[in-house]
Amino acid sequence: MTLPTGPAAFFDVDETLINVKSMFDFLAFRYQVEGRPESDYARDHGALRRLAEQGVPREEVNRAYYRLFAGVREAELAEQGEQWFRRRAEAGEFFHAPALAAFRRHTEQGHHTVLVSGSFPGCLDPIARHVSADTVLCSRPLVADGILTGELERPMIGAAKAVAARELLDRAGFDPEECHAYGDHSSDLDLLRLVGHPTVVGDDPVLAEHAERDGWARLPGHGASQH
Repeated sequence: MTLPTGPAAFFDVDETLINVKSMFDFLAFRYQVEGRPESDYARDHGALRRLAEQGVPREEVNRAYYRLFAGVREAELAEQGEQWFRRRAEAGEFFHAPALAAFRRHTEQGHHTVLVSGSFPGCLDPIARHVSADTVLCSRPLVADGILTGELERPMIGAAKAVAARELLDRAGFDPEECHAYGDHSSDLDLLRLVGHPTVVGDDPVLAEHAERDGWARLPGHGASQH
């Protein structure tokens, strides 16, 4: 892959660039199109939520999500991801307007745009094509003979985002002080600290504290008034 020499702009996806949590929104869509009862989604979503409430590390909750797809064909998930994206995008209000505008500005300035997410290619590839993102750093399910095993190569959650971003910066020769990053959750803190131009999206108290203390840029969250 040939990378440009200009700075990079890293964007978290869920509730930063888009207004939904892609993994759960996709799961609900998948169960719906398969004709499964709403109770199936309530059961699986509830089980994952309880893991988080019990203090299970986010990386392990992320892994538990992908075990739901053990035995599913990779091509099937990719096609369902395309269908999910088209339906959500056509319905409107899928992208978070302030973050999308920022993304477009970076594109216009020739910056290398990067999506960084714990979600997976089935959801992220259609988004990346729509916004013309240059690189996607995400959780990648292990696949054997075209079938998901239910395990992950590497969860792209929390500190892993900053590690993957650092690897890209080193490989491409980008100066971190010239780069940008956008995130909405305290788990994005390491990624935001990595660059010279961090932007907090929304009102996460941990990120808001850092923004106030260190003079970081701010954008309204997806639930805030944008007037």
